[in-house]
Amino acid sequence: MTKPISYRPIPLPDRQDMSDSRAISLTSDFLAFMKCRHSVRDFSSRAIPEEVISNCIAIAGTAPSGANQQPWHFAAISDANLKARIRGAAEKEEERFYDGGAGDEWLAALEPIGTGVSKPHLTDAPWLIVVFAQRYGANPDGSRRKHYYVPESVGLATGMLITALHKAGLCSLTHTPNPMRFLNGLLNRPENEKPVMILAVGHAAREATVPMAAKIKKPLDQIMTIHRSETGNGAGK
Repeated sequence: MTKPISYRPIPLPDRQDMSDSRAISLTSDFLAFMKCRHSVRDFSSRAIPEEVISNCIAIAGTAPSGANQQPWHFAAISDANLKARIRGAAEKEEERFYDGGAGDEWLAALEPIGTGVSKPHLTDAPWLIVVFAQRYGANPDGSRRKHYYVPESVGLATGMLITALHKAGLCSLTHTPNPMRFLNGLLNRPENEKPVMILAVGHAAREATVPMAAKIKKPLDQIMTIHRSETGNGAGK
């Protein structure tokens, strides 16, 4: 089994100290930047250096995780033949989904987004990144090691990955065919890993469009509640 690591605190290695006004300015600018992030289905053929993808995945790997077990793996694919095989398998699952696998309510919810069986983005995008969640850890002797808060941890890392890709000037599209176990075989991933998402990654095509409905975001007062301190510390306004 893996040798346990004992608790040993060290001084905080990195510290970010800034004024309140600077923090407000930076977060305001970052909000404006993130409002420019769009999920697109139309990708250009412009190549992306592998180092950019590696850096973005490394950023995702800095995410917090339950017990610091980092229960994720990211498979990055630029090989055209492998992307074609992934697309073929994914579209077979989509055919089942749209041909009765999904209920009417689910299909009605997807209608404003304009999705369908055909998934050309899986071959058009220069890169695919498949996100795997490690349901449990595998020790060198073959025994299992329990992982904690796996969905939450992988969700945090995936959000950071999408943000990093946007910071690199790239577009991405989340794709979740159901089921996705075919990805384990195609990408030679072990049994303890569960594929949870395919990210198509690239530059938007010149003729790219987005669904108008995708621009409708809930206002802040619907996604945030502030419980202000009576002393005024940390007051929001």
